[in-house]
Amino acid sequence: MADPSTYRPAPGAIPTSPGVYRFRDAHGRVIYVGKAKSLRPRLSSYFQDLAGLHPRTATMVTTAASVEWTVVGTEVEALQLEYSWIKEFDPRFNVKYRDDKSYPELAVTLDEEYPRVQVMRGAHKKGVRYFGPYGHAWAIRETVDLLLRVFPVRTCSNGVFKRARQVGRPCLLGYIGKCAAPCVGRVTADEHRALAEDFCDFMAGRTGNYLRRLEDQMQEAAAELEYEKAARLRDDIGALKRAMEKNAVVLADATDADLLAVAEDELEAAVQIFHVRGGRVRGQRGWVTDKVEDVDTAGLVEHALQQLYGGGESVPREVLVPALPDPVEPVREWLGGLRGSQVDLRIPQRGDKKDLMATVQRNAQQALALHKTKRASDLTTRSRALQEIADALELDSVPLRIECYDISHLQGEDVVASMVVFEDGLARKSEYRRFQIKGFEGQDDVRSMHEVIGRRFRRYLQEREQTGEWAVPESEDDQPEEGPRTEEGPRTEDGPRTEEGRPRRFAYPPQLLVVDGGQPQVAAAKRALDELGIDDVALCGLAKRLEEVWLPGEDDPVVLPRSSEGLYLLQRVRDEAHRFAISYQRNKRSKRLTAGELDSVPGLGETRRRALLKHFGSLKKLRAATVDELCEVPGIGRRTAQTVAEALSSRTPAAPAVNTATGEIIEDGAEQAAEPVTAAPQTAPSQETP
Repeated sequence: MADPSTYRPAPGAIPTSPGVYRFRDAHGRVIYVGKAKSLRPRLSSYFQDLAGLHPRTATMVTTAASVEWTVVGTEVEALQLEYSWIKEFDPRFNVKYRDDKSYPELAVTLDEEYPRVQVMRGAHKKGVRYFGPYGHAWAIRETVDLLLRVFPVRTCSNGVFKRARQVGRPCLLGYIGKCAAPCVGRVTADEHRALAEDFCDFMAGRTGNYLRRLEDQMQEAAAELEYEKAARLRDDIGALKRAMEKNAVVLADATDADLLAVAEDELEAAVQIFHVRGGRVRGQRGWVTDKVEDVDTAGLVEHALQQLYGGGESVPREVLVPALPDPVEPVREWLGGLRGSQVDLRIPQRGDKKDLMATVQRNAQQALALHKTKRASDLTTRSRALQEIADALELDSVPLRIECYDISHLQGEDVVASMVVFEDGLARKSEYRRFQIKGFEGQDDVRSMHEVIGRRFRRYLQEREQTGEWAVPESEDDQPEEGPRTEEGPRTEDGPRTEEGRPRRFAYPPQLLVVDGGQPQVAAAKRALDELGIDDVALCGLAKRLEEVWLPGEDDPVVLPRSSEGLYLLQRVRDEAHRFAISYQRNKRSKRLTAGELDSVPGLGETRRRALLKHFGSLKKLRAATVDELCEVPGIGRRTAQTVAEALSSRTPAAPAVNTATGEIIEDGAEQAAEPVTAAPQTAPSQETP
């Protein structure tokens, strides 16, 4: 536990300007990010007597080892920078709302020649009309299915649309009347766009005039004895009314608003949001958070607004909340900047909006109660599992961070390894890593495990050295390894970025290291740790056959009861490492099997490979091309053209490509085939080895 007085800034060193501040722990990790209208009084408040601080604030300042700040020009800039840093550093003492997923919306691509109706997630794109968000994608599809009877706008992908135009035959929706089939010229582009605009008008709430027009047409058809047309119009009216019934009107003035309510206790808070568009509730979403910092309702509202709209969510004209952030003007200005016009951020006082806010509040209270019921059971189970592991392995404390490693290959080829991380009994996927075995070729799980453990903890020592926590002897083996590729991001050659505070890949050691295997794998991992002088990390192996737990240097395994929660947690960790390794190994194998002749040409990237194949049409014609003909391709210079020509002329033609959908052998036009194509296999498939 650190003494805050040891890192307290000197008197007068803190500016009085608006800014954002960061507290760091002894490892350099950012553990808290905050903003202030005036930095000096805000930061000074953290360094008062610990007895006068809120317990969670006291825990934060005693965990921290340093504090720094960045001065900005306005409070709006501080709000934006605070949100960016919270997303980047994921500080443990900041409010973080779980369930941070993107919600689906109904989108109409009016920027295309033939607008398309589809489900979209994520940031909004220019030229696309959005409706929603909805709680579930199936809710959108049900609505669209009803409306396509009346507004037969295309819903197919661009590839399907292009294919239908080539063959002159529409898809199934065109035959059953749920698409106007502009792909085959049944309607013109202008007529199809008019259908899309009518669809948007109906979704925007302008339904009355359209229904009346359909009813008039139905009456006219009946009067002229065109009963089939009248029946069709009657069914269309029924479909539209059913679509309208799915979203009851809650605000009569066709309001576009988001209503946000908060239910909280001393430890946790639940946030519920209703998205009202055109006076109808189009979607609902909710979050739950631990109150790891001393924050009131207004602060929870501000954090929720940052998370909701900072990720690209559209901002409506009105945002109704139970409490206004303090100060409120920077938040209003920030929301207005995102929307491009003024946003009314306020507390509803009377009428339908206040009644609807009460409904949202009840939903938030129910969500909090349900979460606490579930979490009470979950926390008890996870705590018992970690304690059982600590008791069985005779650890000094429960292993809050567990890392597990697994090796995967296919008959000695594409040998890879995985590292998965569980913190407090839960998977932390952002910490997952994967490795390519580089020290040797062939099948040797024990040697592979030794290499991976050595690389992982050598990187740990290097990053500890960068922070000055201890020195590492320099040797060739201690040079930075090629960084393993994460599940979410690309691999880099020079390891983690070194900007202050950015998460480092291997900076945090586990309390327990688990390897998938028995005595040989455990001994290899132990040898790697001993070679690096690491003796403060517990180690065990979990053998699959009898689910035995092996400890280094022991002749007999530790056998946990089959009903043990600790054994179940170890199995989940091991199975997750196995899944992650297998998925990486399969990905590498598929890339190797489907690699084309151009893939290994030095200096030729994906863009220029596509340009070459598009220009010549097939690999056969590309092989026959001269250097001058290759130079005619945009982006291909003479030196590159010579490299391509030499590479293709020095290789024998590859095995014939096979259309996996039909079994047809394709000679040299594989690049243009519409179906998935792979090279013909040279050997029989074999069993994957984990």
